[in-house]
Amino acid sequence: MCADDHDQEIGRRALLMTGAAAALTLGSVTFASGAEAADGEQRTRTIRGTLPAGSPDYVYVPVEVPPGVREIRVAYTYDKPSVPAGNPGNALDIGIFDAHGTGLGGRGFRGWSGGARSEFFVRADDATPGYLPGPVTPGTWHIALGPYTVAPQGLSYEITVTLTHGEPGETPRPVYPPARAKGRGRAWYRGDCHLHSWYSDGRRTPAEIAALARAAGLDFVNTSDHNTNSSHPHWADQAGDDLLILLGEEVTTRNGHVLALGTDPGTFVDWRYRARDHRFGRFAHAIRRAGGLVVPAHPHATCVGCAWKFGFGEADAVEVWNGPFTPDDEVALAAWDAMLVASVRQGREWIPAMGNSDAHRPPDAVGTPQTVVLADDLTREAVQEGIRAGRSYVAESRHVSLTFTASGGRGEHAGIGERLRVSEDTPVTVRLEASGVPRCTARLVTDQGVLLTSDPFPVSGSGVVEWRTTPAYAAYVRAELRHETAAGPLPGVMAAFTNPIFLGPEQPWEPASGTTSGEG
Repeated sequence: MCADDHDQEIGRRALLMTGAAAALTLGSVTFASGAEAADGEQRTRTIRGTLPAGSPDYVYVPVEVPPGVREIRVAYTYDKPSVPAGNPGNALDIGIFDAHGTGLGGRGFRGWSGGARSEFFVRADDATPGYLPGPVTPGTWHIALGPYTVAPQGLSYEITVTLTHGEPGETPRPVYPPARAKGRGRAWYRGDCHLHSWYSDGRRTPAEIAALARAAGLDFVNTSDHNTNSSHPHWADQAGDDLLILLGEEVTTRNGHVLALGTDPGTFVDWRYRARDHRFGRFAHAIRRAGGLVVPAHPHATCVGCAWKFGFGEADAVEVWNGPFTPDDEVALAAWDAMLVASVRQGREWIPAMGNSDAHRPPDAVGTPQTVVLADDLTREAVQEGIRAGRSYVAESRHVSLTFTASGGRGEHAGIGERLRVSEDTPVTVRLEASGVPRCTARLVTDQGVLLTSDPFPVSGSGVVEWRTTPAYAAYVRAELRHETAAGPLPGVMAAFTNPIFLGPEQPWEPASGTTSGEG
């Protein structure tokens, strides 16, 4: 083994700075040719540098990989000094791109672990979770550093790159889960579309997640590891007649996170842009071309970079409830309701809501909450269509079931996500049937606000609420079920809520198709 040190400082050796979400490329790290290297011989370089506060979003360290390398291994550390109150400390993400380059779109993408791992390897026959197995081709690879937050003192890092020479193994052919499960025909299906495995920053294997999904009464899940598609081939043996597994990604940008929900197997979606770069539209369209839905996640989350800044012109749905119901979910619910009002006022498309667990590790509960979708069958396309149409409600667990309808006096009828086509002065009966909600209170919400609050449901958890109105008085109506609260007029923690039923004679508009933002 031979070793060498290579010091780099931002500002001294900057070669490339592009875009608002700027990238910086440093000087290359080189290795001697591997032509004379013995099988199994290792060669190592250590790279040190310091990133100042205000660093670009991504810093690339080129590594010249000679022929004859079977494995590249990267380990890194960085300092975590104490910081003044109110300042973020250091957090440095990491990933790697191969000799195809770092161009936006990810042709050279070979893996990303964010801040979840301190080292990783890539070779033809295997790779660290989060990374893609495949040949270690000669050429310029790039270690990608993502200074998520940088302390006022700066961020000092050390990277150790080890190349192992020898004959490569055989890259496994990926096998993916089927796009169909047995199903029950047209029925209500329960799903959780925001889940993290050990292929990003989760601590559960696909097998553990699938077992928890079945225990939570789920019919489908969507994989959503951060900024990587590496888990896709590892779910096939977890699917079954009773569990449909959709494949996706949580695209984790510096201006918010978005679920690529149910994309074609192997689809990778790049995340290296901000809202001011005007690039999100390109990748939203790419998600849909790959058969997926575009779903902004936890849009009002308070973590750094988590709140959604791209607008909703490209959204097929929005995640309003994320994990245990908290104040930021309450804000997201209110903001979504305001979007419904704007849709009615402007006569334009509306965006359905959904809820997911965002479960990473114990004690995060898979299926809390879950989106319950009316779909024609338990297939990828049918579930996506139900979500896109808003034929769904969100429940805290498998124990909560709702039926929510509106009817006119002549047999007219509409369910969740639909429109009751009657004249403005037609009497309309809204009916909510619920089970699994003991001592919960029902609220019926319209474009005016909350127009009915029921008495608490009995301890049996089952009951019916009816309300009469007209389309002139309520342009839409949706239902909420909330737990009792011990403090004054607070609304209580959510147990379930529905997408709206629209009332009135206007022609129905379709839920958002994601073609209105104009972003390129």
